[in-house]
Amino acid sequence: MIIAVDGPTASGKGTIAKALASHFGLPHLDTGLLYRAAGYQCALNGGDVNNEEDALAGCDFPDDLLSNPELRSEATGGLASRASAHPAVRQALYERQRAFATQPGGAVLDGRDIGTVIAPEADIKLFITASVEARAMRRWLEMTGREIEIPLAEIEQDIVRRDDRDINRKDAPLRAAPDARILDTTRLNKEQAIAAAIEAAESAAKALR
Repeated sequence: MIIAVDGPTASGKGTIAKALASHFGLPHLDTGLLYRAAGYQCALNGGDVNNEEDALAGCDFPDDLLSNPELRSEATGGLASRASAHPAVRQALYERQRAFATQPGGAVLDGRDIGTVIAPEADIKLFITASVEARAMRRWLEMTGREIEIPLAEIEQDIVRRDDRDINRKDAPLRAAPDARILDTTRLNKEQAIAAAIEAAESAAKALR
């Protein structure tokens, strides 16, 4: 069984995907981490992430980079968003994601184009969304919890910019698959969002039987 969990940044899709993977006993891949690694590697190389050739070179990153905590920073998130706008970068990372999705037994993948591009045949598709204000507040609380000082307004502006890039890019834009179940987590806490996602996934799974 393949479960695709898509949505914009800070919508809660990663947390939900991990919970679904645990619930169904499936391996999980945060595909956004691959783009973060590519963007981060591009910066390490001294390249310009806005340049497609430089960003593509960043895709040749060592596997151990995926465990680097710097990949979770806001700065790296911005690099990932710009790197993912390049078609060549998306193609370079496509096969890696596709192989994970189609492994025996299935998998859970979260990202921005899982249900539309990476695994359009996914058995269960969820699209997680929330207001910009709610997403900014979650990210701000996460950052301050890690003792990283950053203005809430700055995070909100960054989210708006990322949404614009993700939604309007020509290659694999952020959008819900026609057959995806939409889950708005704006007014839900973490536990409520997970419960709602599991309920939606269970309902979808039953419909497959």
